[in-house]
Amino acid sequence: MAKKFDKLNDAFDISGETVSKEIETNEEKIEKISSSVDDIKKDYEYTRGNLYSLIEKGQEAINGILELAQESEMPRAYEVAGQLIKNVADATDKLMELQKKLKDIDEIKQVRGPTNVTNALFVGSTAELSKLLKSKLIEDKNS
Repeated sequence: MAKKFDKLNDAFDISGETVSKEIETNEEKIEKISSSVDDIKKDYEYTRGNLYSLIEKGQEAINGILELAQESEMPRAYEVAGQLIKNVADATDKLMELQKKLKDIDEIKQVRGPTNVTNALFVGSTAELSKLLKSKLIEDKNS
């Protein structure tokens, strides 16, 4: 039985398989994109969870070292406490940077058009338009 588009395929010297191969490759691309989006979300959630855990443990360590520093009054204990506070603050900053990076990735995905489009539209004949332009040129020269 003859296929529906055999005459067109013969005329353009192509086989019907070309179209189906292109469709398959497009579907594969869509699957790759969706899997990369899933990977980004998984990585984000994993990293966020780890940062929360590190911050919580760091706060517990700070409380412990501050008690030790106050009891012993040793300068080294206060130095370690200061380093721990700095490390926890850095982890908190990394958490905020992670949020910003995810937001940037989401903005890249969204294709935005121009927000303000101001076009001047003249409705009329070309003769009217040329008269209008000539009158504006004369006004500009006189000004």
